[in-house]
Amino acid sequence: MKNKIIDTHFHVWDLEKQDLPWLEGVDEVLKRTFTFEEFSNNYNEKDGIDFVGGIYVEVDGKDPIQEDEIIYDLCKKNKKILATMMKSKVSPTMRVPAFATGIREPLHTGDAPKGRCLEESFIEGLKNLAKKNMPFESCNRVDELEDFYKTAKSLPEETFILNHLGNVTELSEEYKSVMKKFAKLDNVYVKVSGYSTKDKEFVKDLLKFVKETFRSDRLMYASNWPVVELYSSFKEHLLILLEEFKDDEDFFYNNAIRCYNLDI
Repeated sequence: MKNKIIDTHFHVWDLEKQDLPWLEGVDEVLKRTFTFEEFSNNYNEKDGIDFVGGIYVEVDGKDPIQEDEIIYDLCKKNKKILATMMKSKVSPTMRVPAFATGIREPLHTGDAPKGRCLEESFIEGLKNLAKKNMPFESCNRVDELEDFYKTAKSLPEETFILNHLGNVTELSEEYKSVMKKFAKLDNVYVKVSGYSTKDKEFVKDLLKFVKETFRSDRLMYASNWPVVELYSSFKEHLLILLEEFKDDEDFFYNNAIRCYNLDI
């Protein structure tokens, strides 16, 4: 029987149309166009997998309205794009694309002010998202996870998705402490992605900690394709998690349905 997989975090972009300023500071491997077909083919090449679809996550482009239009058109052509988390600056008057499943405002980039997720306008914007049943996708600097925890705890009516295990680079006591706090919140899901696979012992210890800390209905599989190629590879990341979580339907499939309210 094949493993059903929903990939909760992928990106695509067209550099003939889109301007992604952050690409200037990264490896050449990402400085090209990436298509949904290429993304999907990664799963078609792996035996024993039933790739159900994926969750598109915004790419921090210079023109988010252009991105909205590109992704809306792409969704009409590709039914395996199951949900879309689009870019907007969170506030009570934020722009929310009508087709979007939820919103992500990058909080890990250099232009994101420290403590942004604690600002009053940010909190008010999240309250409005909660009223619309729209989740918030959070990509944080690891040293600001405590701030994000305070925000998530203060808004139990909103669903939060913590990207890339909080962008962890070392299993410090501070990191473990705040992640244990997140584990007590019923409104927070965590994507298992974003970590370098070069240090095998670190990966082993990290995944052990995550599995011991969070309930099985809180963790979700995510590839972070194609950005994963900066610190690992799509194939290696997937194989590690297949070995670690085996045929765990919650991790690979069910939690994504619950988190994003998917109708499949």
